[in-house]
Amino acid sequence: MNLEHILLEKKENVATITLNRPPYNSFGGLMRQEIVAVLTDVANDPEVRCVVITGAGKYFCTGGDVNEFASGQTKALEEKVSAQRHAMCEAVLLINNMEKPVISSVNGPAAGGGVNLALCCDVIIASDKARFGQVFVRRGVHPDWGGIYFLPRLVGYAKACELIFSGEVVPADEAARIGMVNKVVPHDDLEKATWEMARRFATSAPIPIAFAKRGLQNFQKWDLPQALDYESYVLSVVMKSHDIIEGFAAFLEKREPKFKGY
Repeated sequence: MNLEHILLEKKENVATITLNRPPYNSFGGLMRQEIVAVLTDVANDPEVRCVVITGAGKYFCTGGDVNEFASGQTKALEEKVSAQRHAMCEAVLLINNMEKPVISSVNGPAAGGGVNLALCCDVIIASDKARFGQVFVRRGVHPDWGGIYFLPRLVGYAKACELIFSGEVVPADEAARIGMVNKVVPHDDLEKATWEMARRFATSAPIPIAFAKRGLQNFQKWDLPQALDYESYVLSVVMKSHDIIEGFAAFLEKREPKFKGY
């Protein structure tokens, strides 16, 4: 599909998806469907080994476009939300199921669904100008984009309750302190720091990363014997790969490995 609100760049095995609907990068029109389209593309592209999601301009994403919901016509609103919800859920599942690391590079304020789009990524790096707000209750709506699933796993149940029930907006340093984001960097350093992280992921062996992502997603479901069984299974798979030979050869030859993904 033709992309109106999303920019996609692929470079050195890293795909960068930029939300580009000024001024706030809020979800509107077919933007959710465009996100699904680009996520499907990068998930199926064997040359892409890491994905970055960021925003254009001063904002990351402020969630749904309030103007699109201001008509007050309940039936039309329900139909609109139903179509958007389907695309939204598909996007979250694509990120979650993708066998590649997905980094959220939060360049500015993120609110509502914009926050939860960031939270459903594997790693979050934020500018010191970023702010995070679960502002749904201030609009009379319920969290979406997987917020009630991802937020308590990052910050704990009680803190998630506080943030969602209050709609409080927290600055980047506080978000890092409570475990909502991995790392905060000066705003002018965000692009460089994100690229360095993405390249580290992209140059690592993709097969164990894919298995590790799936295993880490089950950390609250498995007991220790289940985790050990999974690790044993994965090791039996990677021991047959070309990349494990390359990894040890590169170590012995004191050079950087060149993994092929098989």
